[in-house]
Amino acid sequence: MNSQFKRGIIELCVLSELVGQDMYGYMVINNISCHLDVNENTIYPILRRLTIDGYFSTYLEESNQGAPRKYYRITDLGFKYYMELRNEWDRFIGGVYEILNQGGKKNEEILRKFEERIAKTKN
Repeated sequence: MNSQFKRGIIELCVLSELVGQDMYGYMVINNISCHLDVNENTIYPILRRLTIDGYFSTYLEESNQGAPRKYYRITDLGFKYYMELRNEWDRFIGGVYEILNQGGKKNEEILRKFEERIAKTKN
């Protein structure tokens, strides 16, 4: 997958994680990595950049397991940015699905349409 495209999608995922609750970096990584192949080398630079850009604020909270943890909180500006990206993503993925579904929505339907097309060309 194109690294710029992947980075944009992961940025949207990071924003999405923080819409629901404040999180520290490892939580964000853990939640996203359940679905996508990411690690701290991908997520922490995004968290830093989005914080610098004013989309997140941070605060420290004591931990029972060592040093205090840095939590990230989405700001009003960050939420607005998230909604803009989300709307763009919804339009984009909707268009992709429109194109893909022209071949059919289920594997069986896609196979049937392909076999019909091949049969027509053989006649």
